[in-house]
Amino acid sequence: MANGSASAKTLLADLGGTNVRFGIADPSLDQPLLLDTVKRYRVKDYESLTHAAREYFKETGHNADRAIIAAAGRIDDGETVKVTNNPWAISAKKTAAELDLEWVHLVNDFAAQSMAVMLLKGQDQGGTDLIQVGSPPVPRIGATDEQTFVVVGPGTGLGVGGLLIRGDKVSVLQTEGGHAGFAAHTAEDIEILKVLNLRYGRVSNERLICGQGLVNLYESICQIAGQKAETLTPEDVTDRAKDESCAMCVRAVETFAGIFGSVAGDLVLTLGAWDGVYLTGGMIPILLPWLERGHFRERFEAKGRFRDTMEKVPTQAIMNPEPGLVGGAALAVVESGRSLLKR
Repeated sequence: MANGSASAKTLLADLGGTNVRFGIADPSLDQPLLLDTVKRYRVKDYESLTHAAREYFKETGHNADRAIIAAAGRIDDGETVKVTNNPWAISAKKTAAELDLEWVHLVNDFAAQSMAVMLLKGQDQGGTDLIQVGSPPVPRIGATDEQTFVVVGPGTGLGVGGLLIRGDKVSVLQTEGGHAGFAAHTAEDIEILKVLNLRYGRVSNERLICGQGLVNLYESICQIAGQKAETLTPEDVTDRAKDESCAMCVRAVETFAGIFGSVAGDLVLTLGAWDGVYLTGGMIPILLPWLERGHFRERFEAKGRFRDTMEKVPTQAIMNPEPGLVGGAALAVVESGRSLLKR
């Protein structure tokens, strides 16, 4: 990736299956994402990303010199991406030519969300982007020359990555850790695994920790209890758990929080991410009450001989509503040649 002027405006796009969000970044600013530029469009209303971007420029009057597009799909050779459940096929070179931009860079949406951590502020910094889950002290990004963090996010699927700080270099480790096999830890886990194993054959963490995973948990818990499950969406489950109108939904969300804790803790052990965990994704703000008061930290720390170590590893929930765009803005800063680290 090429460096450029620190003041060059950058178009940011956070592209999913249903919506695309646009914003403008000014890499010269400490908070480079210009919040008043953020606007959302429905994918089905436009033939291509280019058409949607032109409409964005027309409606807002903004302009840009280059673009960073965070897309929910695999980036092939840094040049093309086909987004899951999205009809648009995107070419970086073609998009740059059509929008008359210096360049367009494609990044995985989870890589962008991971980079967002570099610009988010928690309560200890007077911000509201991050909320601490549990009691271990929260480290300052860049406090030491070597830090490793887990970034994990349940949404449509389960995204897993690492944020690595090595001296003045910041990088993201992209993985498919959400597809690692589910490890049952409790008697209830074992019964749930039996139910889902009959349904899917192999049971990955993503079968439980994502939107559909919450439904899978609800249906499994109903089956184990000998009750007939209703046809519910993830939103139905969390709504009924919140108003306590369905005991099975309450149990499903509580179980989700506990298993999520186990999975996050396993990732710390796997990556050696002793500096902390960031919980991201659209489900996090909704699930936060259960993460704070439920079994998340209990199971996160329950790692046998490593319990004492795990008790010191902080976990934080990302509450910022636009982590994809914030992460794109962070990448724009890196592109401009400025450092994201404040030592």
